[in-house]
Amino acid sequence: MVTAITLALAYLGGVAAYAAFAWNAIGQGAAPGWLLAGAVLVYFAVPAIAAACWFAVAWIFRTPRPPQQRIGLAATLRLYWNEALAITRNGPRMAFWWWRLTDPVPSPATAPILLLHGVLCNGAVWRGWFARLAARGLGPVYALSYGPPLSSIELFAEQAAAKIDAILAATGARKVVLVGHSMGGLVARAYLRRYGGAKAHGLVTIGTPHHGSMHAWLFPGVCLAQMRPGSAWLSELNGDESVGVPVVSIWSWHDSMVAPQTSSRLAGAANIELIGIGHNALLGDPSVFALVAAELDRVAAAATVVSTPVAAAAVGTAA
Repeated sequence: MVTAITLALAYLGGVAAYAAFAWNAIGQGAAPGWLLAGAVLVYFAVPAIAAACWFAVAWIFRTPRPPQQRIGLAATLRLYWNEALAITRNGPRMAFWWWRLTDPVPSPATAPILLLHGVLCNGAVWRGWFARLAARGLGPVYALSYGPPLSSIELFAEQAAAKIDAILAATGARKVVLVGHSMGGLVARAYLRRYGGAKAHGLVTIGTPHHGSMHAWLFPGVCLAQMRPGSAWLSELNGDESVGVPVVSIWSWHDSMVAPQTSSRLAGAANIELIGIGHNALLGDPSVFALVAAELDRVAAAATVVSTPVAAAAVGTAA
């Protein structure tokens, strides 16, 4: 809620400030058309500048890329454009769509899905995923917005544990599937380390800095300090990188907020490397969704096979 309120106030304050400026400028004879164009420019300038800053840090601390993982000028421009567009799109979603984020109606399921967001975000970043997962017959799908935003990842893991228990109670399922973007993958791993994997079919991480990111040095907050490379928290988490459940780590050689990019590699996981996709753009990329959906399909099929004999036995006993 804190993230949504902060962003909403920032957007509304910006609109009010620009409206006051425009009103004054029109009173002095400025053309409304130019002021409208200026509003559009300012709106897109902020995420464009942010994306440029993230990419600059990511390039300075980048993992040296093998020749086959390098991209040309056209792909680089597309990489930057898609990342800036993702930031532009996610801001209003987190500020205003978050209020519409509700849990599905309770119903029986075998492989419910819990989506875990990254730092300084909320569950609304997953907006585009709900309908697409439902269209594939996957779910039900839940998203957790944890907080306060800059608190410890351990606190977020506790909130994830409570959410998982609520999901299992609402669906009758024995386990959930965890999908985490960025810090969300670390929240899932912290949960699994503390509570074990008895309630999880598996984990899919997307652009998760399993070994930290240099970007975390740019911001304050407990969770950011925990995500700095070499932190005591990460060292403890990675003392044993096995998490007790199958893990898929999807990451990009051109991630704009995980540096070095190979920080997303996790020992014992199925590591899937991509190129030409920025950090925030990962959630809007069709290839990423296809990879995650394929893993969720596999988990759902396996969960159905396991649960069917149990259900049949229960029916036979009742008869």
